[in-house]
Amino acid sequence: MSTRLLNAVLKPIVADQHEPDRVFDLLVAKAEQASGGTAEGDESFLDGYRMLLQQYARHGDLTAVGWQAVLGQLQLRVQNRLRVRRVLEEKPEITREAITAPVFVVGLPRTATMLSRDVFSRSAGHRSPLLWEMTYTDTDLSERDRRQYVKSAVQLYKSMSRMSPQYRDTHDFDAERPDDTAHLLPHGVHHLSRAHLPAYRDWLREHDFRPDYLYLKRALQVLQHGRPGSRWFLHSPEHLDHLVAIREVFPDATIVWIHRDPVSVVGSLCSQVEATLALHTKDPDPHRIGATWLELTAASIDSARSARVKLPRQAIVDVPYPQLVAEPHVGVRLLYERLGAEWTEADRANLDAVLAGPGIGRSHEYELSRYGLSTDDVEAAFGDYPRSVHRLWLH
Repeated sequence: MSTRLLNAVLKPIVADQHEPDRVFDLLVAKAEQASGGTAEGDESFLDGYRMLLQQYARHGDLTAVGWQAVLGQLQLRVQNRLRVRRVLEEKPEITREAITAPVFVVGLPRTATMLSRDVFSRSAGHRSPLLWEMTYTDTDLSERDRRQYVKSAVQLYKSMSRMSPQYRDTHDFDAERPDDTAHLLPHGVHHLSRAHLPAYRDWLREHDFRPDYLYLKRALQVLQHGRPGSRWFLHSPEHLDHLVAIREVFPDATIVWIHRDPVSVVGSLCSQVEATLALHTKDPDPHRIGATWLELTAASIDSARSARVKLPRQAIVDVPYPQLVAEPHVGVRLLYERLGAEWTEADRANLDAVLAGPGIGRSHEYELSRYGLSTDDVEAAFGDYPRSVHRLWLH
């Protein structure tokens, strides 16, 4: 069914946008029933999502499909939160699980984090959370329950991809592979990719992200419980904004910062955001996309550069993207060494498999001009950062 036809079928449901508080209360009730948990005692978390739904409801250009997609995503996120809380209440010993020396991979979007994440996630002693695990976080699963969770996640992301060829081409969802750990962060700029929400963006500037990262830690403890200990490898461009919060919640975390010239990133990122917006809103404005996401990405770099001076020098490993592209076997091996991990023949074979995969080396560059931007605009927004990228090299 086409997106246009779906919007026509779902149009009567859009009336719910006029009553976001009632809709949110129903959403929480359904989440409680589905998760077997309770929302009582988690009012601060729920207030944040209630406010977010109110902002979506006030968006005049949200389509019927977009409104339903927003409700579905918030439903899953609330449901997963309550599921994690229920598991921890039933087994409080899980909170004593040690999340030891996790690695947070950060960098601008579209910056080869998939390559390093996927190689490490296949390496002995390392692990990344799978997409379905971040959607349905649970422990002590029977094989039947695990298959059902995987099946539900596969159906969810396939249905999203079917709605738009452009969305499918710019998003590489696979429920049984590692993915962006923003799926386990309650708040962040990922919500801004669905609609233009200036009030929510202002709210994010004042939001304390330490509880969000504590929730990420609790989810990892649930996923780790009853299994051999592994070193977690966690990827998201959004981590750039929160380096200090990460180190407060995970004091022995290492930040792997993959650096890439933003001129080669921003157009591709804008096209990805445009594809997501096109599923949720009517006629997204490319120039507004360009202005918004150039500002957001430049602010991320500024935030991270300011934060790093507050962290121990050894907490951050800088990796130049050009080296990963030009010398992947050298660059990844050196990254293993910097992280104190052993580089083996199995790891070399893993890297070869990742390099041969369909997601590596895929061209996805778009003209900046479509988004009202020029090379000069990007360089001005990022200051001396592009020049510093070219001076980096692992030895």
